[in-house]
Amino acid sequence: MGAWLLQHRRSMLFLLLVLVLAGLMAAMKMPVALFPNVVFPRIEVSVNSGNMPIQQTEIAVTRPLEQALRAVPGVERIRSTTARGAADVSVQFAWGSNMTEALLQAESAVNKVLPALPPDTRFTARRMDPTVFPVLGLSLTSDRLDPVALRRYAEYDLRPLLLAIHGVAQVEVQGGARKEYQVVVDPMRLQSYGLRLTAVEQALSNGNVITAVGRLQRHYRLYQILSESPLKNVQDIRHIVLKTGTAGVVDLADVAEVRIGTAPQWTTVTANGKNAVLVNIKQQMGANTVAIDQAIRTLLRKDAKSIPAGIKLSTWYDQSQLITAAASSVRDAIFIGAALAALVLLVFLRNLRLTFIVAIVLPSVLLASVLILYVLHQSFNIMTLGGMAAAVGLIVDDAVVMLEHIMRRITDNPSEGKPVSVLHSALEMSKPLAGSSAATIIIFIPLAFLSGVTGAFFQALAISIAAALLVSFLVAYLAVPLLADLLLRPQDARQAEHQGRFLAWFSRMYGHYLEKLLRRPLFLSLIVLAFLLLGGWSYTQVGSGFMPAMDEGGFVLDYTAAPGTSLAETDRLLDQVQQILAQNRDVASYSRRTGLQLGGGITEANTGDFFIRLKAQRQHSIWQVMQAVRAQIHNQVPGLRVQTEQLMEDLIGDLTAVPQPVEIKLFGADPQTLQKLARQVAGQIRQVPGVVEVFDGIVIAGDAVDIHVDPVKAALAGMTPSQVSSQLQTLMAGRVVSRIPQGQEMIGVRVRAPHALWSEIHRLRQLPIIAPDGHYLTLGQVAEIRMQSGQAELNSENLKPMVAVTARIEGRAMSTVMGEVKVRLAHLQLPRGVYLQYGGLYREQQQSMRELALVLLAAILLVTVLLLFLYERFTVVLSILATALLALGSVFIGLWLTGTERNITAMIGMTMIVGIVTETAIFFFAEAQSAESHELVRAGKARLRPVLMTAIIAILALMPLALGMGAGAQMQAPLAIAIISGLLAEIPLVLLVMPGIYAWLERLSKKGSVRVIH
Repeated sequence: MGAWLLQHRRSMLFLLLVLVLAGLMAAMKMPVALFPNVVFPRIEVSVNSGNMPIQQTEIAVTRPLEQALRAVPGVERIRSTTARGAADVSVQFAWGSNMTEALLQAESAVNKVLPALPPDTRFTARRMDPTVFPVLGLSLTSDRLDPVALRRYAEYDLRPLLLAIHGVAQVEVQGGARKEYQVVVDPMRLQSYGLRLTAVEQALSNGNVITAVGRLQRHYRLYQILSESPLKNVQDIRHIVLKTGTAGVVDLADVAEVRIGTAPQWTTVTANGKNAVLVNIKQQMGANTVAIDQAIRTLLRKDAKSIPAGIKLSTWYDQSQLITAAASSVRDAIFIGAALAALVLLVFLRNLRLTFIVAIVLPSVLLASVLILYVLHQSFNIMTLGGMAAAVGLIVDDAVVMLEHIMRRITDNPSEGKPVSVLHSALEMSKPLAGSSAATIIIFIPLAFLSGVTGAFFQALAISIAAALLVSFLVAYLAVPLLADLLLRPQDARQAEHQGRFLAWFSRMYGHYLEKLLRRPLFLSLIVLAFLLLGGWSYTQVGSGFMPAMDEGGFVLDYTAAPGTSLAETDRLLDQVQQILAQNRDVASYSRRTGLQLGGGITEANTGDFFIRLKAQRQHSIWQVMQAVRAQIHNQVPGLRVQTEQLMEDLIGDLTAVPQPVEIKLFGADPQTLQKLARQVAGQIRQVPGVVEVFDGIVIAGDAVDIHVDPVKAALAGMTPSQVSSQLQTLMAGRVVSRIPQGQEMIGVRVRAPHALWSEIHRLRQLPIIAPDGHYLTLGQVAEIRMQSGQAELNSENLKPMVAVTARIEGRAMSTVMGEVKVRLAHLQLPRGVYLQYGGLYREQQQSMRELALVLLAAILLVTVLLLFLYERFTVVLSILATALLALGSVFIGLWLTGTERNITAMIGMTMIVGIVTETAIFFFAEAQSAESHELVRAGKARLRPVLMTAIIAILALMPLALGMGAGAQMQAPLAIAIISGLLAEIPLVLLVMPGIYAWLERLSKKGSVRVIH
């Protein structure tokens, strides 16, 4: 093999260069995003059926939909919310389902029951994936242009430009106003001419005609014959003829006022306190977020002159800033780790050539691993970049172990200082290097079976680390010996192997104490017991969480005013909130939606959200700002309930339908009983320290004016209830009966009555109604008008009535808080037939922790199989496994000392520790030829320097991540802390405890053999 490598060294090194260049090209083409491409197995069906009462909507709309959707193959859970005339049905499938097929099946199921639903029922079905939230948000404000012109520019000028950019899927425009022609009919004047509202509607519809009536061929040409009498302006509308007779002509101007107005809207959109139009840009799945942002900014700079004067265009949200910051911080962590690794190598080896080889290997491995990620359709995101940063120490470890072994073999036998000796000495490490690399790679195999958010996110992390380790093994096995053969001299080996005074003294002291420990197993037992006790105690002190917290530079503030609060009153309350935000020195900008939400869903005029973007350089952390803003609103704006969460947290919550960490679901048959219990539960958990933003789950719709048409009275007037309701709709809400093309848009023509006729409830009784025979009557003559108090929205899960009490956790671990919540609710007296379940992110966390525990167990079993294959001796296998398990206990010590939760990222780090410790142990047993004390001491001294070097390099490489330096590093900080804790324990465990365990197991094995013989 050595001769073969020597013969083909040019081709092998050139191949490495090609892989590096290919990786560099792949890096330039790989998409850049915040998180991995995740297909969430959820479909949301939104239905609108007018303004029916909530209970009627549930019976007539929600239940038939739930039953139809429950029959779709693969459905695991259905959750619904029913409001007045509207319903949202969330359909949850198994992770890994084909969601394109699932969406088609869900739409088919809804279409089958649509004829049985109330007339004019409309529905939309959409897949829930990260593209439902914008990656870039623009705000348009103006002191010159009116809301109509502002929206027209955004919708017909700006949106087509943005949609032409590669990777943009949708451009959503919110806010502003739409122009329309309003025909305000006077019912009394209409009745005086013997006309009805339907006559006005028909005249407007029939008077605005453009129709192709035929074709004509003449003189070799084909002509299309058009019959047209289009409406073009207000004057044309006014002169629409309603009636002719001996008395003359009655046109529209005789019975109505025609004017230009705006379409009715029950939403408000602002940016930094000013009325605005928001342009939300959403990307396609797998698109490059950073490239989209750069392309849009370039486009806006080029077309700056085409933007109408007076329009101020600002950014209210830019996901690429967080992505760029995260990528930069992880990149800096890689560079810092590499620089520190080089420094450690110089300190230990005192040779620039050796350091130069490692400096070549590290970027080469990382770039070659990028090629693997590109082939596997991955992207640069927080998880893949974090995985590469976490692998820096392990990559350097492989190269250092190989170089150190080569140097030692050359100095052991100086006569073999010929070039081939380098390759032959390197080949001696084939088995241990392959075994150690396999030990760190196979632990990631079980991660492929993780489900849920954990699997979706951390499989990308596992792929990036495994790819880097695979390439690292190949480079260390093939390229490092060739580079050493090419660049190193015998004197470099002697210089590197010459230990300094401190290391020589440390080596002697280590050998002395290891020999004593091997002779006195009692000391070994005390050390093992100390590790077990301290690790076990630390485990009880470390709380568990879900996803690591990350400062995204902005957060969402959801708000809800009292039920039934008008849009004007909600705006007044929110003006006070905007003043609070404007006075906060850490806030850079904010945008507001009232009657709308970022993630969609059922929204009334008293609800909505802010997105608050913070300054890059600020005095307080995002969590302090969120807490301060929430406290100020609570104290200064009574009656407004708010919730704060970062956008990615809000996004994941919306995508999984479990937005809050704490969710207590109450199930039962009677909604009134559930609502009463929900208030009790909310009161109980509100007393738990760390629980904030408690919501009892009861959403009350606003009060309603119920107009009950008496069928008998209506029949005596010559009308049906349907005719009365239809006329009321036209008089009050108005009806768009025709559209006039103007430029790029179609302007609606709305027929309605003057607001003064029905703007106050007591006037409704006098609202004029015109019967089919032309006589006049008032609404009070055929209908009873009464006030109806607000009804609570109805929720269900898997067709069972349910109320969900939710809350957020602040300043404490999720496991600790939920433990206290369960204790409090254990004494709750539940009526017969009522039961509760815990959901939310806590349920996801519990499931993820169970799966990660199985992953850890599977990793240990796979490592056991590998070790048995390598050694075929249980004494070696058990000693390595015992060492790895003791190192796991030290992880809890590190988490406890740093105040870090045992979350998903930390659990991944624990799994990696099993492989890392096993890798180091394999190299130790590559030196030890027997279980004799002198042989174990010799092997320990031989492995002392490489163990110290590799552990220190890995620790320093992970330190930037552990310290959370930068946006993306915060996501990987628990993983880095877990690995560093294990590495710190690895040094004494592998060098002292493991040889003692091995020697003790060998003695037990020999005694057992002797007993069997006798």
